[in-house]
Amino acid sequence: MFIQTEATPNPATLKFLPGRTVLGDGGINVRSPAEAARSPLAQRLFEVEGVSGVFLGADFVSVTKDQGEWPQIKPAILGAIMEHYMSGAPILAPGVDNDGEDEDEFFAPTDAEIVETIKELLETRVRPAVANDGGDITFRGFKDGIVFLNMKGSCSGCPSSTATLKNGIQNLLCHFVPEVKEVQAV
Repeated sequence: MFIQTEATPNPATLKFLPGRTVLGDGGINVRSPAEAARSPLAQRLFEVEGVSGVFLGADFVSVTKDQGEWPQIKPAILGAIMEHYMSGAPILAPGVDNDGEDEDEFFAPTDAEIVETIKELLETRVRPAVANDGGDITFRGFKDGIVFLNMKGSCSGCPSSTATLKNGIQNLLCHFVPEVKEVQAV
C-alpha cells in the first residue's frame, strides 16, 4: 500500500491519501481522543503522540498536530493508516454515519429558496476546492443576510481560513445570492 501526503494551507495539518476510499461521501471531524470512538481509524491515529485532530474525507485523511515536527510524526501516522487498512477494520464504528456530528441547521422558512441556492453553490464550487486542501466546509445557518459555515479538517484553525471565508466564499455567495451580506465561521 502506498500512501501519498500533501501539504495543506494549514502548516499544522497534513493530508494523507491512502489510494482507497475513506468515507466515500460526507466527512467526520474528530477533535479529541474522546470523540475518536466514532472511528477505529481515528482512534488509531490519536495513539500517535502529537496528533490533536483527524478529519476523514471522501478519499483522504487530514491529520492535525499540536506538537512535534512532521518529519518525526509523519512515519507513525503513515504506519497507523497502513495498519488500519491492512487489518480490515471499518473506518466508522457501527451505527455512526458520515455526517452525524453536525448540529441542526437554522434559517427562517421564508429563506428556504435562498438557503437551497447557498447550499448548491457550496456543494458545487466551494467544497471540492476545500477538499483539495484537506478540509471541508458545511452550511450551518442563514440569518439576517449572514451565512454561518462550519469549517473542518485543515480549514479549522488555518491561518488563511479568514481570507478563504471573506475573499473567496463571501465574494462568491454575494455575487450569486444578493441576499447574502456576510459569511462567518461557527
